[in-house]
Amino acid sequence: MRKINTGQFRRATRSTPREINRKIVLNLVREHEPLSRADLARRMHVGRGMITQIVEGLIADGVIFEGALANVPRGRKPTLLHVRSRDQYAIAVDVRFSRTVVALTDLDGRQVALESFPTLLSPGALVAELVTRVTRLLREHQVQGCEGIGIVVPGMIHRRTGHILNSPQLGWRDVEIREALAAGTGLRVFVENAPIACALAHMWLPPFHGDEADNFVYVTVSDGVGVGVVEDGEVFRGHGDTAGEFGHLPLSLDGPHCMCGLQGCLEAYTSNVATMARYFGLDVRAPDSREHLRQSGFTMEDLIARVRSGDERARKALLETGQYLGIGLAGIITALSPARVLVAGEITAGWDLIAEVVAEGVRRRTLTAAAAATPLVPTPHEGGAARLRGATALLVARKFAAPKVA
Repeated sequence: MRKINTGQFRRATRSTPREINRKIVLNLVREHEPLSRADLARRMHVGRGMITQIVEGLIADGVIFEGALANVPRGRKPTLLHVRSRDQYAIAVDVRFSRTVVALTDLDGRQVALESFPTLLSPGALVAELVTRVTRLLREHQVQGCEGIGIVVPGMIHRRTGHILNSPQLGWRDVEIREALAAGTGLRVFVENAPIACALAHMWLPPFHGDEADNFVYVTVSDGVGVGVVEDGEVFRGHGDTAGEFGHLPLSLDGPHCMCGLQGCLEAYTSNVATMARYFGLDVRAPDSREHLRQSGFTMEDLIARVRSGDERARKALLETGQYLGIGLAGIITALSPARVLVAGEITAGWDLIAEVVAEGVRRRTLTAAAAATPLVPTPHEGGAARLRGATALLVARKFAAPKVA
């Protein structure tokens, strides 16, 4: 799904589908609303007649609507256009190692309702619980039309089938939940891994970032470590749809064991589980250690709070994570040369504590001054909201993406 760059686009001609122009108009209104028909004609360098035809079709389809009259100094006041989003709904699901969060949102990612429960590691039990909660949410909020369900899962996902190929954090391999959830709710279901979903939210949900949303790398540091790569407004997925698993590139061949079964992975040094295990002196390979962390309720936010209160052991665990994260980001920058790197996850709540350590790791391990100067941008820590926004974006992207042209 390619995002339309509303600052730099090529409109359709007689030789290309009209649907392209329709999507350009839709995205222009969405990113710059409120807009008048005259504004659209100027931005697209076309006549008012063509814009009127497209706009009337979008209004008839219930995609955009007319709002107030613009306040202009003289002449006829134009009617301003808006995209319908606040009365259009989606279900967003974030499945994590410890808890699963379910939200009812509008198509701008605003939360209408939110609830959570301890993650059920049996796929069948999890689907049954989700069916119950989704059905109740829609009924209680009297939602008549829902775009579908977006699910964010840690691990490797086959995009076209929604098949969960491998999720070490959940202990899942070759798991199918999409079809069962769709059958139980009667809704479309899309499954995606966390970093790609978060990258889609950065591209497709407000606030819009202009050209900055066309070329970047989105790194999530949470229960696991993953990367979403966006080039020219499109997510890079690779052959087999599993690109971006930089969390499982080795920093050391004889390093700590990762939950994926390998040794020395970046994730084994920098994930939330790795940082907290380091703090408590636990071996994350041991099932009882993982369950101890899971049941304890201790979080990265708690660890960061202890750093701020003067806990030296917590500070050492966090700084060590920052050092390894810098090395990992340097490898990503060297391999991909992104315009910027966005970092998300609970660790960003303590970014001021590790920013210099991370930046120093990047400077030491990159090969050019330009690579060393790649902006590292922590995204606002919103208690998991980024992943829920990513789940919503799975549905929004399909609604606004550029159409395929044969």
